[in-house]
Amino acid sequence: MNSNSVTHPGIVKNIHDGRAIVSIIAQSACASCHIKGACTMSDVKEKIIEVDLIEGQNYIAGDEVIIEMKQSLGTWAVLFGYFFPFLLVIITLIILTSFGLDQGLSGLLAILTLAPYYLIMYLFRAFLRKKFTYRLQ
Repeated sequence: MNSNSVTHPGIVKNIHDGRAIVSIIAQSACASCHIKGACTMSDVKEKIIEVDLIEGQNYIAGDEVIIEMKQSLGTWAVLFGYFFPFLLVIITLIILTSFGLDQGLSGLLAILTLAPYYLIMYLFRAFLRKKFTYRLQ
């Protein structure tokens, strides 16, 4: 395990076309709390990840694996998923209100700028899938 990587334990659900479908359990800090039953804050979610298999990797459904991703790719994912859309909305809001548009209309138009952003992200999904890769240990 590399210190520049993020790992999660997972279970192989399926193998097809040289890809492994792996289920990981994402837990918030509340999920591991010993008094989580006393409140409704516990948060456990199953996430499904597709991992390209390298030649020589032989897994079957039910195998426990460790999924690894470079930490720098996680940073880029946060930037593309949260920071850039936030920046787009704020900049659009500032520009539209500086032109004297009504604040409500400016806010609505600023939020609507997210539609083309996520459409572009959707169109480039094949490129992004190649860049954001996982490995199995």
